[in-house]
Amino acid sequence: MRPLLTRLWAKRRIIAFYAVLLLCGWLLGGVLREITIPEMRAMSDPTIHGMVMGAFTLYVVLAAIPFVPGAEIGFTLLLVFGAQAAPLVYFGMVGSLVVAYIIARLVPASALRRALDWFGLKKASNLISELDAVNREDRLNLLSQMMPSGMSQHLLRHRYLLLAVALNTPGNSLMGGGGGLAFVAGASRLFPFWPFLITVICAVAPVPLFFLLTSL
Repeated sequence: MRPLLTRLWAKRRIIAFYAVLLLCGWLLGGVLREITIPEMRAMSDPTIHGMVMGAFTLYVVLAAIPFVPGAEIGFTLLLVFGAQAAPLVYFGMVGSLVVAYIIARLVPASALRRALDWFGLKKASNLISELDAVNREDRLNLLSQMMPSGMSQHLLRHRYLLLAVALNTPGNSLMGGGGGLAFVAGASRLFPFWPFLITVICAVAPVPLFFLLTSL
């Protein structure tokens, strides 16, 4: 009876935490939208230009936070301001994903294990321990052995493509948003920095590039 109650409490804790993350992400997204959109109007004025750069910096920082809908806000900026906002949106999104990735790489595996243990996710915690004990190549082999299905192994081999698709999936804030996906990529230690950066550069480019080309 006690293990059943423990599992139920763990599930409720995870659901509650996920709901709080979603709520905080969308609230921060609303704040970010209110700050950035009005400030990108009079680009010629030096004072407003400084405010725009401040809003751009804030965009990079907040969009790096998991569950903040940074991609949706960037798309809104493109719809409102068109091609003139494309470079800021593009470099801002790439910058936010890199920031989230680097922060995840700096988080010790022990901290991730403690967080997973607190949520009652013992299997995930044990998996982090096993993966942390081996290098990247052995980590891939270990995961392949743990994923017997052909589909799972196929997704693991094409993880960069999977990441690019996830970053461009509408409503991906439900999966953690761009910041959350980049954080998971960094925390997993399965995505070396330079291949990750190239993936992000290519994955973020289509929408801003479309607005630039249509303006021409």
